[in-house]
Amino acid sequence: MLVVLCLIWGITWPIMRIALYEVPPLSMRTVTAALGAMTLYIFCRVQGHSLRVANAKAWVHITVVSLLSIVAFTVFGSFAQLTAATSRVTILAYTMPIWAVLLAWLFLGERPNRMQAIALGLCAAGLAILIYPLAATKIAPGIWLALLTGVCWAAGTVYFKWAQIKADPMGVTSWQVTIAFFATLACLLIFEGRLHFGAAHAAALWATASTGILANGAAYGLWFAIIRRLPAATASLGVLGSPVIGVVGSMLILGERPTVADLVGFALIFAASACVLLARKAPVAATTPPT
Repeated sequence: MLVVLCLIWGITWPIMRIALYEVPPLSMRTVTAALGAMTLYIFCRVQGHSLRVANAKAWVHITVVSLLSIVAFTVFGSFAQLTAATSRVTILAYTMPIWAVLLAWLFLGERPNRMQAIALGLCAAGLAILIYPLAATKIAPGIWLALLTGVCWAAGTVYFKWAQIKADPMGVTSWQVTIAFFATLACLLIFEGRLHFGAAHAAALWATASTGILANGAAYGLWFAIIRRLPAATASLGVLGSPVIGVVGSMLILGERPTVADLVGFALIFAASACVLLARKAPVAATTPPT
């Protein structure tokens, strides 16, 4: 599941870039959220997953996770790309594992094991190599927004793990993406006024549709299923293969050519991901999804 998730989220970054050439960020994100919500709803109905939520407390947990892991990630990430290079935004968003390890340690008592500590060190080294060139110039607001994207994603992951929502995990995910759609739609109405797809050609429309169905639909279903089965730190570090796949995809699809620093940084991040996958632990009973 983690490998498939990495492939989907990794290749989505260059695909999203194709859409953003012709579609404003919030317009694209609103449509992808709508498509993701519909995809997950269909999955739930076809596979017999329950959409029932037991009580108001569970609804609060679902809303908080949606705002942190989905809405903040998509909205902050979209605005970050307005003033910073997409490749840099992608990498800084994946500082998420650093924050997830720290938050999981503080709030869940998930003390990092030796392999996780090694992976964390490799991740930090890779990110430092990638970010260092930016220190010589004025850091654009998009850089800080990209970092905030990673922090919010990590906070949502840890909060979801802590909340232990007693409901069908796929149904919960469907509601989270649906809530994200309405929140993103509100942001669209505030900042862009309406959907802007008038100048979009077939490639941009295809990129938007595939992002919504795969990245916002199928991938979120995988993600919330994974973090119920693995420690939050392991799940968070495990998706570090995504930016590496994103860079390879950008080279093949967009014709980008990474620098030597990029290659070294991505190699270290990929090594961190490999360490986590090799150090996988069996889930404890408390993290097993309800039957």
